[in-house]
Amino acid sequence: MHPDTPPPWPDSAFPADPYPGSRPGVSFLHDGAHDGGSTTPLTADPTAPSGWRADGRCLDGLLARSGAVPLAGRVPVLAYGSNANPEKISWMREHRGLTGPVVALQVRVEGLAAVWSAGRRVVDDQRPATLAAVPGAVEEHVVWLAAPDQFTALDAVEGRTAAPPRYRLARIATGSVTIPETGAVLDRPYAYVAPGRPTGVARTDRRPLLVHGAPVRCAQVGQADAAVLTGAPGADGLDARTVTGAPDPDGWPPRIFVYGSLMPRQRAWPLVRGHADPGTLPRPAFLPAGGVADTGRGYPALNLDGNSGVPGYVVELADPVLALPALDGYEGPEYRRIRVVLDDGAVCWAWLWTAPRDGHVPLPGGWAARR
Repeated sequence: MHPDTPPPWPDSAFPADPYPGSRPGVSFLHDGAHDGGSTTPLTADPTAPSGWRADGRCLDGLLARSGAVPLAGRVPVLAYGSNANPEKISWMREHRGLTGPVVALQVRVEGLAAVWSAGRRVVDDQRPATLAAVPGAVEEHVVWLAAPDQFTALDAVEGRTAAPPRYRLARIATGSVTIPETGAVLDRPYAYVAPGRPTGVARTDRRPLLVHGAPVRCAQVGQADAAVLTGAPGADGLDARTVTGAPDPDGWPPRIFVYGSLMPRQRAWPLVRGHADPGTLPRPAFLPAGGVADTGRGYPALNLDGNSGVPGYVVELADPVLALPALDGYEGPEYRRIRVVLDDGAVCWAWLWTAPRDGHVPLPGGWAARR
């Protein structure tokens, strides 16, 4: 798509053939609410509760207008093949029951690479990509922030529930995945990868194709040349823990940023301590966007439009799916839980004040430094 072409962009601007198809080259929102699909670029903005804007509006507001869950109700899924292609996304809507807007963020991937698999695609006999550990590799891919109900379609496309399965869903600990626009480090994102052991079906084998003992990166060899490669399937080298069922959004990330009464040595710390990972200690941290204010009620309010930043602590949780509902109950209806990016790139849950701010007193030094 030419940079001067105004969005939204039609699917025809991003052909799906040959596999893996073309990509917008920016973070984007794909909407299938109208005839055909349309792609709108996203802009990072830490002052928005979602952290992103489309057409100048907070992305969560746009998602709410279509009845879709906000970003806090989604999890990061690395899309290193055709799932980053808008025309393929529309195909998924038509043929695999994909529902709702797709949020796709550009990411930088290090130590991982999209490589050609040993088997072929069922739909068109093209050689599909699979994920492998490749030390020193640096690639640009896309992360879907996928809603729970979108995994039914993703599972169907990736053959996760086929017999035998073509891909499995796993948490990836190999390499690093970051969002250059925000500095966010997406530790242990989800990805569809080859099954942990050979399935015995060569036609759909998603293990990497090893040529002269090494995988072949998709970025270096196109589909036409990949189709005639000869070699043998081999291990992907990934540190990947298989996931069962659809991921719970509360499970990612497994940490919180606390800036008020939930901090260590503050009155509500025992509530957090009961859910903290016993193998880690709370660490001082800083949220560069926003500010904190004294509500006059014995607890502070976090806002995103301040400019002083917010000191606090990061606490790793033993079981975030169990802990977060309890902490939501403590925070109450005046707060909304969102994900924030700290100055070191850590992505954490934090509670944003949503009620009126009448009488609030800014605390440039943070809650612990108040008089």
